[in-house]
Amino acid sequence: MEQFTPSPGEPERVVEQYGNMLYRLCLVALGSRADAEDAVQDTLLRYLQKAPAFVSAEHEKAWLIRVAANRCRDLRRFWLRHPHTGLEEVAGHCAEPGDRAVLEALMTLPEKFRVVVLLHYVEGYSTGQIAAMIGRTPSAVKMRLQKGRKLLEQAYGREDG
Repeated sequence: MEQFTPSPGEPERVVEQYGNMLYRLCLVALGSRADAEDAVQDTLLRYLQKAPAFVSAEHEKAWLIRVAANRCRDLRRFWLRHPHTGLEEVAGHCAEPGDRAVLEALMTLPEKFRVVVLLHYVEGYSTGQIAAMIGRTPSAVKMRLQKGRKLLEQAYGREDG
């Protein structure tokens, strides 16, 4: 039986032919548009990296579905091990309208600054405790706090302005 080998221009064809189907599958499995988009992107990236040879177009489709389903399963498993709270859920508990604006500005910060600002100002940890948690020196934590405050001020200032 002759093998079905994708040609070099195949990424566009694969996205056009299977992209919507993979997105719907991932959206139903994950319940989040952003996570579904990530799962589809990971699936297509794996397709490009592996460049598998298929027996038929149906085999190609089945392979893509299997990879997408596995990626969705991996994401759900990660969520079970590492629960997180979304911005919408946290914002629902904000008493004042201004609290939500500060929270939204905080969420725009890069993760390394956001984490130390949250741990210090919201959770009340000292710079030494934060340093031990994230594996950095206390002086590095202080620098991240300083930079995080500056970025937060800029982000919050833009919303008010």
